[in-house]
Amino acid sequence: MNPYGEEAPLVDLAVFPDWIVQEDDNLLIINKPGWLVCHPSKNGPLSSLVGVVREHTGAEKLHLVARLDRETSGLILFAKRPSVARKFQMAIQNRIVKKEYIAILEGEFSTPIHVDEPIARRKGGPVFVKSEVSYDRTSQTAVTDFFPLISRNGFTLCRVEPETGRKHQIRVHAEWLEKRVVGDKIYGPDETLYIDFVESGWTDRLQAALPIKRQALHCARYVFEFPEGPVAFSAPMQADMLDFCKGTMGLRDEELIKFI
Repeated sequence: MNPYGEEAPLVDLAVFPDWIVQEDDNLLIINKPGWLVCHPSKNGPLSSLVGVVREHTGAEKLHLVARLDRETSGLILFAKRPSVARKFQMAIQNRIVKKEYIAILEGEFSTPIHVDEPIARRKGGPVFVKSEVSYDRTSQTAVTDFFPLISRNGFTLCRVEPETGRKHQIRVHAEWLEKRVVGDKIYGPDETLYIDFVESGWTDRLQAALPIKRQALHCARYVFEFPEGPVAFSAPMQADMLDFCKGTMGLRDEELIKFI
Protein backbone atom coordinates (compact mmCIF):
# COMPACT_ATOMS: atom_id res chain seq x y z
CA MET A 1 0.00 0.00 0.00
CA ASN A 2 1.27 3.46 -0.95
CA PRO A 3 -0.63 6.08 1.08
CA TYR A 4 1.07 8.91 -0.82
CA GLY A 5 0.39 7.95 -4.42
CA GLU A 6 -1.84 9.89 -6.81
CA GLU A 7 -4.87 8.34 -5.11
CA ALA A 8 -4.93 7.56 -1.39
CA PRO A 9 -5.66 3.87 -0.77
CA LEU A 10 -8.87 2.52 0.66
CA VAL A 11 -8.88 1.57 4.32
CA ASP A 12 -8.70 -2.13 5.15
CA LEU A 13 -11.58 -2.80 7.54
CA ALA A 14 -9.60 -5.67 9.05
CA VAL A 15 -6.92 -3.20 10.16
CA PHE A 16 -9.27 -0.44 11.33
CA PRO A 17 -9.87 -1.89 14.85
CA ASP A 18 -6.17 -1.31 15.57
CA TRP A 19 -6.82 2.43 15.24
CA ILE A 20 -9.49 2.48 17.96
CA VAL A 21 -8.35 4.14 21.19
CA GLN A 22 -11.68 3.77 22.98
CA GLU A 23 -15.24 2.76 22.13
CA ASP A 24 -18.38 2.72 24.25
CA ASP A 25 -22.07 3.53 23.87
CA ASN A 26 -21.35 7.27 23.62
CA LEU A 27 -18.02 7.73 21.88
CA LEU A 28 -15.63 6.24 19.36
CA ILE A 29 -12.09 7.60 19.67
CA ILE A 30 -9.66 7.00 16.79
CA ASN A 31 -5.90 7.43 16.33
CA LYS A 32 -6.04 8.55 12.69
CA PRO A 33 -3.03 7.89 10.43
CA GLY A 34 -1.46 10.84 8.61
CA TRP A 35 -2.68 9.97 5.10
CA LEU A 36 -6.45 9.73 5.50
CA VAL A 37 -9.07 12.46 5.01
CA CYS A 38 -11.84 12.80 7.57
CA HIS A 39 -14.79 13.65 5.34
CA PRO A 40 -16.29 11.42 2.62
CA SER A 41 -14.74 11.60 -0.83
CA LYS A 42 -15.77 10.50 -4.33
CA ASN A 43 -13.94 7.17 -3.94
CA GLY A 44 -16.52 5.56 -1.67
CA PRO A 45 -16.91 4.94 2.06
CA LEU A 46 -13.52 3.33 2.63
CA SER A 47 -11.68 6.40 1.32
CA SER A 48 -12.46 8.55 4.38
CA LEU A 49 -12.48 8.14 8.13
CA VAL A 50 -16.16 9.08 8.40
CA GLY A 51 -17.04 6.44 5.82
CA VAL A 52 -14.96 3.76 7.53
CA VAL A 53 -16.48 4.55 10.93
CA ARG A 54 -19.98 4.21 9.45
CA GLU A 55 -19.03 0.83 7.98
CA HIS A 56 -17.53 -0.26 11.32
CA THR A 57 -20.47 0.80 13.49
CA GLY A 58 -23.33 0.23 11.05
CA ALA A 59 -24.70 3.62 12.09
CA GLU A 60 -26.21 5.88 9.46
CA LYS A 61 -25.38 9.02 11.39
CA LEU A 62 -22.35 9.75 13.54
CA HIS A 63 -21.16 13.08 14.84
CA LEU A 64 -17.59 14.20 14.17
CA VAL A 65 -16.66 16.33 17.18
CA ALA A 66 -13.55 17.88 15.61
CA ARG A 67 -11.59 17.10 12.45
CA LEU A 68 -7.91 16.99 11.52
CA ASP A 69 -6.19 17.81 8.24
CA ARG A 70 -5.46 14.79 6.06
CA GLU A 71 -1.74 14.78 6.91
CA THR A 72 -2.13 15.42 10.63
CA SER A 73 -2.38 12.19 12.59
CA GLY A 74 -3.90 11.56 15.98
CA LEU A 75 -7.08 11.86 17.98
CA ILE A 76 -10.46 12.06 16.29
CA LEU A 77 -13.64 11.95 18.40
CA PHE A 78 -16.95 10.60 17.10
CA ALA A 79 -20.09 10.93 19.19
CA LYS A 80 -22.77 8.30 18.76
CA ARG A 81 -25.63 10.46 20.02
CA PRO A 82 -26.53 14.11 19.31
CA SER A 83 -26.55 15.01 23.02
CA VAL A 84 -23.02 13.66 23.46
CA ALA A 85 -21.81 15.50 20.36
CA ARG A 86 -23.34 18.72 21.65
CA LYS A 87 -21.61 18.34 25.02
CA PHE A 88 -18.15 17.90 23.53
CA GLN A 89 -18.60 20.46 20.75
CA MET A 90 -19.79 23.08 23.26
CA ALA A 91 -16.73 22.34 25.39
CA ILE A 92 -14.54 23.17 22.39
CA GLN A 93 -16.57 26.27 21.58
CA ASN A 94 -16.39 27.47 25.19
CA ARG A 95 -12.65 26.70 25.39
CA ILE A 96 -12.88 24.33 28.33
CA VAL A 97 -10.70 21.83 26.52
CA LYS A 98 -6.92 21.54 26.37
CA LYS A 99 -5.46 20.10 23.19
CA GLU A 100 -1.87 18.89 22.94
CA TYR A 101 0.02 18.06 19.76
CA ILE A 102 3.41 16.50 19.19
CA ALA A 103 5.37 18.08 16.34
CA ILE A 104 8.83 17.77 14.84
CA LEU A 105 10.15 21.21 13.91
CA GLU A 106 13.13 22.35 11.90
CA GLY A 107 15.98 23.76 13.99
CA GLU A 108 16.96 23.26 17.60
CA PHE A 109 15.66 25.26 20.56
CA SER A 110 15.54 24.62 24.29
CA THR A 111 13.17 27.16 25.82
CA PRO A 112 9.38 27.42 25.39
CA ILE A 113 8.06 29.88 22.82
CA HIS A 114 4.75 31.73 23.17
CA VAL A 115 3.27 33.01 19.90
CA ASP A 116 0.41 35.51 19.93
CA GLU A 117 0.09 36.53 16.29
CA PRO A 118 -3.15 36.92 14.27
CA ILE A 119 -3.80 34.75 11.24
CA ALA A 120 -5.69 35.37 8.00
CA ARG A 121 -6.13 33.63 4.64
CA ARG A 122 -3.30 34.81 2.40
CA LYS A 123 -4.27 36.88 -0.61
CA GLY A 124 -2.72 35.58 -3.81
CA GLY A 125 0.00 32.99 -4.22
CA PRO A 126 -0.03 29.60 -5.92
CA VAL A 127 -1.75 27.72 -3.04
CA PHE A 128 -5.11 29.33 -2.30
CA VAL A 129 -5.66 27.46 0.99
CA LYS A 130 -2.53 28.93 2.58
CA SER A 131 -2.86 31.23 5.59
CA GLU A 132 -0.29 33.57 7.13
CA VAL A 133 0.39 35.82 10.09
CA SER A 134 -1.47 38.97 9.12
CA TYR A 135 -2.63 42.22 10.65
CA ASP A 136 -5.35 43.16 8.18
CA ARG A 137 -9.04 43.46 9.02
CA THR A 138 -9.76 39.80 8.16
CA SER A 139 -7.23 38.39 10.64
CA GLN A 140 -8.25 36.43 13.73
CA THR A 141 -6.50 36.16 17.08
CA ALA A 142 -4.26 33.07 17.28
CA VAL A 143 -2.19 31.91 20.25
CA THR A 144 0.15 28.89 20.30
CA ASP A 145 2.68 27.62 22.84
CA PHE A 146 5.65 25.50 21.75
CA PHE A 147 7.39 23.42 24.44
CA PRO A 148 10.65 21.76 23.29
CA LEU A 149 11.06 18.17 24.49
CA ILE A 150 14.22 16.92 22.75
CA SER A 151 16.52 18.69 20.26
CA ARG A 152 18.94 16.65 18.17
CA ASN A 153 20.60 16.72 14.75
CA GLY A 154 19.00 19.98 13.66
CA PHE A 155 15.41 19.16 14.70
CA THR A 156 13.24 19.59 17.78
CA LEU A 157 10.55 17.26 19.02
CA CYS A 158 8.09 19.45 20.86
CA ARG A 159 4.72 19.60 22.55
CA VAL A 160 2.42 22.21 21.06
CA GLU A 161 -0.62 23.66 22.81
CA PRO A 162 -2.87 25.86 20.66
CA GLU A 163 -4.99 28.19 22.78
CA THR A 164 -7.17 29.08 19.80
CA GLY A 165 -8.30 26.92 16.90
CA ARG A 166 -7.56 28.71 13.63
CA LYS A 167 -7.10 26.82 10.37
CA HIS A 168 -3.50 25.56 10.02
CA GLN A 169 -2.63 27.54 13.16
CA ILE A 170 0.32 25.47 14.40
CA ARG A 171 1.82 25.26 10.91
CA VAL A 172 1.40 28.99 10.25
CA HIS A 173 3.00 29.95 13.56
CA ALA A 174 5.83 27.45 13.06
CA GLU A 175 6.57 28.99 9.64
CA TRP A 176 6.44 32.50 11.16
CA LEU A 177 8.98 31.39 13.77
CA GLU A 178 11.18 29.99 10.96
CA LYS A 179 10.89 26.61 12.69
CA ARG A 180 8.68 24.91 10.14
CA VAL A 181 6.90 21.61 10.74
CA VAL A 182 9.06 18.94 9.10
CA GLY A 183 7.51 17.56 5.91
CA ASP A 184 4.98 20.37 5.50
CA LYS A 185 4.09 20.67 1.81
CA ILE A 186 2.36 24.07 2.15
CA TYR A 187 4.28 25.86 4.90
CA GLY A 188 7.60 24.11 4.27
CA PRO A 189 10.46 24.97 1.91
CA ASP A 190 8.36 25.42 -1.27
CA GLU A 191 4.57 25.57 -1.36
CA THR A 192 4.46 24.39 -4.99
CA LEU A 193 5.38 20.96 -3.59
CA TYR A 194 1.77 20.80 -2.42
CA ILE A 195 0.53 21.37 -5.98
CA ASP A 196 2.86 18.66 -7.27
CA PHE A 197 1.59 16.26 -4.63
CA VAL A 198 -2.08 16.95 -5.39
CA GLU A 199 -1.47 16.41 -9.11
CA SER A 200 1.00 13.51 -9.06
CA GLY A 201 1.37 12.11 -5.55
CA TRP A 202 4.80 11.56 -4.03
CA THR A 203 7.42 12.38 -6.68
CA ASP A 204 11.20 12.50 -6.93
CA ARG A 205 11.00 16.27 -6.43
CA LEU A 206 9.17 15.86 -3.13
CA GLN A 207 11.56 13.09 -2.11
CA ALA A 208 14.51 15.45 -2.60
CA ALA A 209 12.87 18.36 -0.75
CA LEU A 210 11.12 16.75 2.23
CA PRO A 211 12.62 14.33 4.78
CA ILE A 212 9.26 12.73 5.65
CA LYS A 213 6.24 12.08 3.43
CA ARG A 214 3.73 14.10 5.45
CA GLN A 215 3.77 16.91 7.98
CA ALA A 216 5.18 15.68 11.29
CA LEU A 217 2.21 16.80 13.39
CA HIS A 218 0.20 14.55 15.69
CA CYS A 219 -2.80 15.32 17.91
CA ALA A 220 -1.75 13.48 21.06
CA ARG A 221 -4.09 14.49 23.88
CA TYR A 222 -7.46 16.05 24.71
CA VAL A 223 -8.52 17.10 28.21
CA PHE A 224 -12.13 18.27 28.53
CA GLU A 225 -12.68 20.21 31.76
CA PHE A 226 -16.33 19.44 32.39
CA PRO A 227 -18.01 20.74 35.59
CA GLU A 228 -18.43 17.15 36.80
CA GLY A 229 -14.73 16.43 36.26
CA PRO A 230 -12.11 16.17 33.52
CA VAL A 231 -12.30 13.66 30.67
CA ALA A 232 -9.03 12.91 28.88
CA PHE A 233 -8.02 10.93 25.80
CA SER A 234 -4.55 10.29 24.39
CA ALA A 235 -3.06 8.64 21.32
CA PRO A 236 0.56 7.55 20.76
CA MET A 237 2.62 8.91 17.88
CA GLN A 238 2.30 7.14 14.55
CA ALA A 239 5.12 4.93 13.26
CA ASP A 240 6.34 7.35 10.56
CA MET A 241 7.07 10.09 13.11
CA LEU A 242 8.71 7.61 15.48
CA ASP A 243 10.89 6.33 12.62
CA PHE A 244 12.00 9.92 11.89
CA CYS A 245 12.81 10.49 15.56
CA LYS A 246 14.94 7.34 15.64
CA GLY A 247 16.49 7.36 12.18
CA THR A 248 17.05 11.07 11.51
CA MET A 249 17.17 12.61 14.99
CA GLY A 250 18.97 9.62 16.48
CA LEU A 251 16.70 9.30 19.50
CA ARG A 252 16.69 6.10 21.54
CA ASP A 253 13.64 4.06 22.52
CA GLU A 254 14.03 5.06 26.16
CA GLU A 255 13.88 8.74 25.16
CA LEU A 256 10.69 8.14 23.19
CA ILE A 257 8.91 5.74 25.54
CA LYS A 258 6.40 8.34 26.77
CA PHE A 259 5.29 9.07 23.20
CA ILE A 260 4.83 5.44 22.06
